[in-house]
Amino acid sequence: MPSLARLLVLSASLLLAGCAVVPPPPAVTALLQDARFQGPREVIDPQAAFALSEPLKRFVHDELAPRVRASGGRPRALFDALNQRAMLRLEYDAIVTRNAAEAFAARSGNCLSLVLLTAAVAKELNLQVRYNRAVIDEAWSRSGDLLLLNGHVNVSIGLNIHSATQFDREAWLMVDFLPQQELSGLKTVAIGERTIVAMYFNNRAAESLAAGRVDAAYWWARAALLHEPSFQPAYNTLAVVYLRHDDPRGAEQVLRTLLALEPDHRQALANLSQALGRQGRVQEAGEVQARLASLEKRPPFHHFNLGLAAMREGRWRVARDLFDRELQRDPDYHELHYWAGLASLRLGDTDGARRHFSRALENSTARGSQALYAAKLEALKARQ
Repeated sequence: MPSLARLLVLSASLLLAGCAVVPPPPAVTALLQDARFQGPREVIDPQAAFALSEPLKRFVHDELAPRVRASGGRPRALFDALNQRAMLRLEYDAIVTRNAAEAFAARSGNCLSLVLLTAAVAKELNLQVRYNRAVIDEAWSRSGDLLLLNGHVNVSIGLNIHSATQFDREAWLMVDFLPQQELSGLKTVAIGERTIVAMYFNNRAAESLAAGRVDAAYWWARAALLHEPSFQPAYNTLAVVYLRHDDPRGAEQVLRTLLALEPDHRQALANLSQALGRQGRVQEAGEVQARLASLEKRPPFHHFNLGLAAMREGRWRVARDLFDRELQRDPDYHELHYWAGLASLRLGDTDGARRHFSRALENSTARGSQALYAAKLEALKARQ
């Protein structure tokens, strides 16, 4: 989809590795353009992702540490606290990725926020930590003209190293926003702490882009690449930053570096086609687009965008049919149900509209969207 930039966001999962400084390879530093961006207004520090604020530190030592000691250094005490509303439980909020201290203060965050808070608290309690990335089907979302490929991470906490035994069934407990019955069938792969920090930086870059803060996005994407040069999504995010900064040549350089690592990287190909087109290299852009088309039959949100066009033209039935076709790709994405509900309303199908708005509310993870969908349902109820 040439008009939309594509990003990978892990919203928002080895034993802990330290944050030792690793010199970035020259290939990475050659991609950076610090002088073209206003300096960062935030402190971007790997250690800050896990740093405990004074209120969080007091909570850990006054409330959690006695429970863990009483349990013989078992992770169950922390696990229970993370699942009890009166203790430490977070509300899911997909909009922003918070570090450990921010998640504790807000009592909300996405799955990566939960990972950072859990890991920070576990380390303070001398418990073991493992990070996990979920192996799941592609799940796309939109934010303005950004397409976001969403991933999922979680964290496992283990016994105090001095208390652990090889055959202890409670040696590891997985912490996740997902219900326990869903976790039993969830496939995961272990990842290191450097990757988790790079994910955090990359998420903050994507969120800055979605908010129109291109300079901030640059520094977060830069930090992700410098911290973990093997983290491929950060290359793609940096390229999108350059596209937003009207630097298609810089974007092309970054994307070709990424494609040298993974030739079939579909987000990189989509964004490269856009970068080449902006330089007037139409034939090359078409060749890249053809390569992308050979890898994916339909880009994400293809029928959705056609449906929006049909809505603008007043072709409500066509629009609803197109939204339904997009829902076949992702039957749970809230925005698809919202627009299908609007098309149904235009067709006088209030039952269909109510069904779609209800599904939108059920599947939304952002408070603003939830309020919108709830208002639509209330308006329908008032019309009865």
